[in-house]
Amino acid sequence: MMKRFLALLLAMLMLLVMASACSTDENGEESNGEEGNETVENNGEATGDEDVIKIGVFEPLSGANAAGGEMEYEGIQVAHSLKNEVLGKKIVLVPVDNKSDDVEAVNAAVRLVDSEKVDIVLGSWGSSVAIAAGATFEAPQVPAIGTSCTNPNVTLGNDYYFRVCYLDDFQGTLLANYAKNNLGATKAAVIYDVSDTYAVGLYKYFKEAFGEENIVAEAKFNKGDQDFTAQISSVMKAEPDVIFAPSGYTEAGLMMKQAREQGYEDILFLGADTWETEAMIEVGGDAVEACRFTTFFDAEATPTPESEAFLAAYEEMFGGKPKGAVTALGYDAYMAAVHAVAAIEKAGTTDGPALRDALASLEITGVTGDCKFDENGDAIKNSAVIKTVTDGKFTYVDTVVVE
Repeated sequence: MMKRFLALLLAMLMLLVMASACSTDENGEESNGEEGNETVENNGEATGDEDVIKIGVFEPLSGANAAGGEMEYEGIQVAHSLKNEVLGKKIVLVPVDNKSDDVEAVNAAVRLVDSEKVDIVLGSWGSSVAIAAGATFEAPQVPAIGTSCTNPNVTLGNDYYFRVCYLDDFQGTLLANYAKNNLGATKAAVIYDVSDTYAVGLYKYFKEAFGEENIVAEAKFNKGDQDFTAQISSVMKAEPDVIFAPSGYTEAGLMMKQAREQGYEDILFLGADTWETEAMIEVGGDAVEACRFTTFFDAEATPTPESEAFLAAYEEMFGGKPKGAVTALGYDAYMAAVHAVAAIEKAGTTDGPALRDALASLEITGVTGDCKFDENGDAIKNSAVIKTVTDGKFTYVDTVVVE
């Protein structure tokens, strides 16, 4: 009798352990119960089936860049809602959080390729995490499509990393030319994040295009810094026409706010694609009004059939318009992956090298423009959108075309 009681007790304990290990998240979806790089399968079904295509979503869903990661993930979800099957095979999204951290990014990448065994990966917001994880995707020949990771080193020397965004050399040069030709600036100061690969690269290309002799002052800071009064005071002594500040959105908001608090009401700040996050407006308030920055897409720009479909599907799923252009990049990355998968499915294969070759020869029209990759896997782009902040909202200024 005692043995039967102990066996029953042991069985009950095992059931409790299993229940806690397979809990449900706030959306009623199963999670694996592990801390860290948690995955959530959006259809609640197992994904080991050969009749399923698994697309890994490699994004910062927590940490400093979470707002950007969430915006890109929204675009991926919108695209998935419109096309969730390829030649009879169901497409399943497998999101994994890289936590805005280079070390965690590698852990997330290992999880996607080893545990989840995804067919292709999308992401990330942030170049440093993409660079950190690149070798992990390349070794097992799992193709990855970058969304807004603009640093040249993301794809350089990696045959399995592609991207749908333009590069930092493109937007750094475009911003410098825009400052000179459109804003009439002849003197520029630079305040940049010396600890961020993205920011350092942008500064390099901006300086080359604007002319080193025309950079009248520069100041540095490290990611996470919150007091920029010393840097602002230092560069303003040189009386620049503009301040170029390649940085994250939080630092940008703080920097502009502190400049206004020091009495520098008229200095114009220039930035790049990371600024288009509502958190920058929340942090900087009225001080971010009239700034200028490059980005990839705007709903007010001339519409195309693809952009109209994207915007209609977004409104149905999330309401309103996308909060940032990177949402459109998430959409384009997903559609590029689906077209590549469809191409190799017709040939009866799903292996990584075949998928990589399909991406290399891909030519489609996306929300952010034509999608075609060069020999490095970089998107071939010839234009960028310029935006500002007006009455607390991001607003379209112009589309600049590079001949």
